[in-house]
Amino acid sequence: MTNDKTFLPLQFERLDEAEMCRRAQAFTELMRSRRSVRDFSAEPLPRQVIEQAIRAAGSAPSGANMQPWHFVVVESAEIKRLIRLAAEEEEREFYQRRASAEWLSALQPLGTDADKPFLETAPYLIVIFLKKFSSSDAGEKLKNYYTAESVGIATGMLIAALHNAGVATLTHTPSPMKFLNEILGRPATEKPYMILVAGLPAEGAEVPAIDKKPLEEIVEFV
Repeated sequence: MTNDKTFLPLQFERLDEAEMCRRAQAFTELMRSRRSVRDFSAEPLPRQVIEQAIRAAGSAPSGANMQPWHFVVVESAEIKRLIRLAAEEEEREFYQRRASAEWLSALQPLGTDADKPFLETAPYLIVIFLKKFSSSDAGEKLKNYYTAESVGIATGMLIAALHNAGVATLTHTPSPMKFLNEILGRPATEKPYMILVAGLPAEGAEVPAIDKKPLEEIVEFV
């Protein structure tokens, strides 16, 4: 990573209004078809699809271009098993002790519980880490800025890239997630941000019957 003052001509394609609207509508329809999946097939996926999606995520904007993210792609059945065992231990604590009655009530329509078989079934777990610090080319420790915002944008782009490629995903955030540093050998300066489960849906997979808020409830033009 370099942060010099070299500038290059912007590569940008200007579209006519009709094409802009067509693309905007097509992307909206694509993303509105995305659903969080909890029943995954063990069918493998081409690694190239995961690599390209992470390349897309890595192009996300970030504070001072520090790119404060690290992606660990887990394929190993043994490591997936360790992650599942550790995650379910935290999830049992959440459902039995930590979560308020209000929170559990909000989760009830989704049908979630402490059992997370998808962590072993899906072909890939993409563990996203937030890096509090980076290193310069000379090895100097550098502070990263707007890390939560930057990693959140990159994660959203990763989910969109995978969905565009025909890959189903599930965001999973057991709390706390420090066990991921130990299992995956990541330094304490990196904070586990999310486990993104990626694969194909199981045959006959179902999803909760939920709605998204209409446009007029989520936007205001002033």
